[in-house]
Amino acid sequence: MMTVQHTDVRPQAKVTARRKKWRLKGTRTFLALVVLIVLLAPFLWMVIMSVRPALDAFELTLWFTPTLEAYRALIAGNFLQPFANSLMVSVVSTVFSLLLGVPAAWVLTRWRFRARRYVAQWILVTRMAPPIAFTIPFFLAWRWLGLQDTIAGLAIVYLTFNLAIVIWLMQTFFSAIPVVLEEAAWMDGCPLWRSFWHISLPLVKPGLAATAILCFIFSWNDFFFALILTRTNAITAPVAIVNFLQYEGWEWSKIAASGTLVMLPVVAFTLLVRRYLVHGLTAGGIKD
Repeated sequence: MMTVQHTDVRPQAKVTARRKKWRLKGTRTFLALVVLIVLLAPFLWMVIMSVRPALDAFELTLWFTPTLEAYRALIAGNFLQPFANSLMVSVVSTVFSLLLGVPAAWVLTRWRFRARRYVAQWILVTRMAPPIAFTIPFFLAWRWLGLQDTIAGLAIVYLTFNLAIVIWLMQTFFSAIPVVLEEAAWMDGCPLWRSFWHISLPLVKPGLAATAILCFIFSWNDFFFALILTRTNAITAPVAIVNFLQYEGWEWSKIAASGTLVMLPVVAFTLLVRRYLVHGLTAGGIKD
């Protein structure tokens, strides 16, 4: 009689599946590195240009003697004052936007009244209009009130636009919190605003982080209102960079150095709240 030998193909199939898994993982890693290099290439080029000698700013070679002359020139040329103005305006507008917008978003989410939907829509309209539509009213009003070329005046302008972002984003996060948690606290005698502070607010920390970063970036990167409403005292970093574009020539080393310095606060702020940022940006993407 002939005996048929059965070979077990399961180990071989496992090896093949493992190889496919490692190949897929390697392909994903390679594609992620390619995308990362493409996205970071302009920033890396700017950093490298900032430490190149001024005469070799556009050389393609990577072999050069690094120098901090451009950064020394920025410090000697009083660039730190516009940098500090940008930091102060962005922080102040972000803090006050959260202080005013977060309670407003909570009220619009929890309280039921007839015009609630229309109030939320009108708040959004203030952010949808183009900035140039508000230029002349702000310019005339700020000149009459004495707020032109001041840190407070510029922070108020950013506050008016950031409020809409804060209210609309935070409404989404507050809506995801079961109202029964707050109702249970009210039944136990907890005051209304204490339940907001101790129950609702801790549960939306990811949303606060994501919203704060967006407000900070919008205020930090603004060029239009800072150009129109400032002259010398409250000039911000984006406007100060334009001063390096002179008629005699563009000072590319200083432009790259100032761009690198302007990029650092946003990166630092993002790293500080990175633990909450991903949760905040993905909140609401998955529903039970």
